[in-house]
Amino acid sequence: MANDQIFFLDCTLRDGGYYNAWDFSPELIHQYLDAMQAAGVDVVELGFRTLENQGFQGPCAFTTDDFIRSLTVPPGLTIGVMVNAKELIGSASQQQVLQHLFPVHATESPVDLVRIACHAHEFDNALAAVGWLKGRGYKVALNLMQVAAQTEDSIKVMARQAKACPVDVLYFADSMGSMTPKQVAQIIQWFRSKWDGAMGIHTHDNRGLALANTLRALDEGVTWVDSTVTGMGRGPGNARTEELAIEIAERRSKSFNLVPLMTLLRKHFKPMQAHYGWGANPYYYLAGKYGIHPSYIQAMLSDSRYDEEDVLAVIDHLRVEGGQKFSLNTLDAARHFYRGESTGRWSPRERLSKRDVLLLGTGPGVARHSQALERYIRANRPVVLALNTQVAIAAELIDLRVACHPVRLLADCDAHARLPQPLITPFSMLPVDVQALLAEKEVLDFGLNVQADTFAFGETHCTVPSSLVMAYAFAIAASGECRCLYLAGFDGYPGEDPRNTEMNRVVRQFQASSASLPLIAVTPSRYDVDKTSIYGMIS
Repeated sequence: MANDQIFFLDCTLRDGGYYNAWDFSPELIHQYLDAMQAAGVDVVELGFRTLENQGFQGPCAFTTDDFIRSLTVPPGLTIGVMVNAKELIGSASQQQVLQHLFPVHATESPVDLVRIACHAHEFDNALAAVGWLKGRGYKVALNLMQVAAQTEDSIKVMARQAKACPVDVLYFADSMGSMTPKQVAQIIQWFRSKWDGAMGIHTHDNRGLALANTLRALDEGVTWVDSTVTGMGRGPGNARTEELAIEIAERRSKSFNLVPLMTLLRKHFKPMQAHYGWGANPYYYLAGKYGIHPSYIQAMLSDSRYDEEDVLAVIDHLRVEGGQKFSLNTLDAARHFYRGESTGRWSPRERLSKRDVLLLGTGPGVARHSQALERYIRANRPVVLALNTQVAIAAELIDLRVACHPVRLLADCDAHARLPQPLITPFSMLPVDVQALLAEKEVLDFGLNVQADTFAFGETHCTVPSSLVMAYAFAIAASGECRCLYLAGFDGYPGEDPRNTEMNRVVRQFQASSASLPLIAVTPSRYDVDKTSIYGMIS
């Protein structure tokens, strides 16, 4: 392989956007572009291009032609965007979606390269999109995700299909960060048996092997490699641009200037890394070793009430049961909570029947709009339920608290002991050690059974599809036959966090259940519920 055949791509603003909703400042973007040119980067993937628009996301989530034209792009940098293949599958025709995403020919667009990210089951749709994009003059790369989960035969079939298509680069991603350099070489050999075009690799750093895997791929003839500044990306992140730039320059025998990149790290990316916390750790290492989706680790590490023992127990469960696809239901099941017959002694009808209920979630919307919420509560006197230890509202305005996850109950027992409100929880079903910690607390025992895809409402117990406290609280309101359930602090998660999908699934299952109960968010929410404004309710 000739040294000048290497194409060095940086995708920081695309992959890193999962942390800040793709909302990078113009100052950062321009310093970043200058640093990329100085460091010898050939292609900058500025972000996604998408039609989906739920919740606030910054310009790099959409990366429109107009946005790119507003930037001063240094000469010599190729501009790329990424499209998710899942967006090309649906009710609208693929051609219509592509026409909206790429309305002009490549000669009229600042975009040169389009990468299509796809799973194996989306490969056919992605191949069809390649032909359309090539016809519009774009350079196109296919980025096959979770390739380590594919068999040799499957990889060879996809390589053969790609060869019959005008795709420019066939990329594969080590999505779980589970691969070793030896496995990387094997995957490349399988592809190469049926594909003789350009190849690329996108590596994750779960096991600290992202750079080693990238360099091994170069040794095996891969010509496209990518990375991100400080490795910024979901979970453990990716190969680091500041390190790969050094290796690429050596292979090219070309000089480069690392000063702008190191300044960029100091001013922008190191502070962001300290704030958001991406990067490898032993949990991600274990997840990579066992092929477990890193979002499981990210979800637990983002909740301080998951201690070391709990995280390791979940990993051990997923190692046996399988965790390649992220699911909060699977995360709950890892601890085998509430799988037996539900028992309870307290009926929510005592407090909730024919009353409006205001449910306080744990999102920042409660604190941000606390004054309006308190005015509404004082004027209208709904029954106020607070999830877990939510304290952004004056204590005297909260009637009851709701908690059900034993791990969180263990972590919150001291707080619950200090809080004055009675606690609704499946007390008789809790582990003995948790019951002992709550012995002095006024507890309302409402039973809970977890059964996939099911909501059912009894007088003193319920069945819900997940042991998430949100699902339990919904069932309490339905069993209590309340009049309307208002939601505050159910903000949702930024970007394409998979927890939004799981939460919305619970919402839709509840709405499709026998509970004929209005569900209305009164503060900002990314969930699929009706929405109104708390300010309009107090005017």
